[in-house]
This record gives sequence, C-alpha cells and structure tokens, in this order.
Amino acid sequence: MELYRLTITPLSVFFALVFLVVFAFLFWRYIWFFRNPPRTPPSGENIVSPADGTVVYAKVVEPHEEVVSVKQGVPISVRDILKEDVSLRKAVIGVFMSPFDVHYNRSPVTGEIRFIRHHPPAGENVHMGPMHLRTILGRLPHYKNSMHIVQNERTVTKIDGIFAGKRLPFYVVQIAGLNVRGIESYFRPGDRVEKGTVFGMIRIGSQVDLIFPWDEEMVMRVRPGQRVRAGETILVE
Repeated sequence: MELYRLTITPLSVFFALVFLVVFAFLFWRYIWFFRNPPRTPPSGENIVSPADGTVVYAKVVEPHEEVVSVKQGVPISVRDILKEDVSLRKAVIGVFMSPFDVHYNRSPVTGEIRFIRHHPPAGENVHMGPMHLRTILGRLPHYKNSMHIVQNERTVTKIDGIFAGKRLPFYVVQIAGLNVRGIESYFRPGDRVEKGTVFGMIRIGSQVDLIFPWDEEMVMRVRPGQRVRAGETILVE
C-alpha cells in the first residue's frame, strides 16, 4: 500500500504565504485593532496621557508662538492645531499612534466636557508616513514633513478640569490619518468624565494632541521619543 506523499511546490508555498498575510491583516483590522485593555490611572494630582503611542513634541509656547515647523517656512501654532484663537501660555503635547497602538483615547483629567467640535480637513487628509517612519527609526524631530498636524480632519474636545486648585481648560485634539474610518466621541457636552476614562477613539493611524494653560508650578514629565500609555502615563504633575 503506497502512502500519500505531500508535495510542496513553489505555488503551494506562495498560496500559503498569501493566506497567512490575509489572515494576519484581517485579524489586526477587525480584532487586534479594537482591543481595549484595562488601565489604572495614577492617584494624586497629575495629568495623564490621552493616547497610547510615541511623544512627538512636548513643549510650552507663548501665544502665537510656533509649536513646530514641519517644513521650512511652514510654522504651526496652537491656533492651527485647535482651529480657534487662544491666549495665555500653553503646554502642547503630541502623541503619535501607530496602526499597532491601542486607539481608544482616555481623558487626561477629571472634569466636565464643555464642547466637542469636528473640523473637516483643509483640503484633503494627508498620510502620516513621515512621522510613522521617523518614530520607528527614532529620528528627531519626529514631526518633520508631517503636514497632517495642521491639515487633517480633527475633533477637538474641551474638558474643564481642576489642577492645583485652579479650574483649567484642557483641549484633546484627535487628528485623523489619511484612511480614517471615523473619529468617535462617547460623551456629550455637559457630561462629567473621570481621569483615565475612555471618551473616544480614532480608527486607523492617527495622532492625539493635548493642549492646556501652563502654570509655573507644573512639571513636564515626558519628552519627545518617549512611549506613553493612555490613562496611565503621567505627562505633567
């Protein structure tokens, strides 16, 4: 009796590899991408990261002072990111979320949601390839050639919170990627949100900026290139 022999051909190897690639993509796209691991916010008075990812800038700027210059002659101010005029000195912290990071966003402080504003792209959404590549390679500045910071679709959520006994506005800016499938908000204006609570998400690659008035008593605890976790990593205390 002749036993059946499995013949491995280049064609069978090709189809096996195609199957594995398709399976891996579908698993990432429809299962892994939507994971939402539990997080434990740190106790005490502090401001936590609203997103998982890599810090691409963390600085304090004066009114109308540029936050970054992504290209020669293309400075970006707080107004460009928020899409509204702001006054006073501001802290600006940007977190880039790669397609492999958790995409649920969490509140940086406990407070009340004052408004949620959606802004369409200035023209068309552009890809985040330059920032993604520079974060992978560890090349500073991570924001070089990243026009998505000012051009892409975004949702701005304003949260009135209290820090050091003072009521302060915190702006969380969810910036969409090129192939965005939606920026979601799970709360409404007037709702109270606790520090570390999931308040929304962005589908596919994206960036989240946190902007708030800077006080001399505050201490910045993160730097560009550092990895952070939403709801757990302390940005400022």
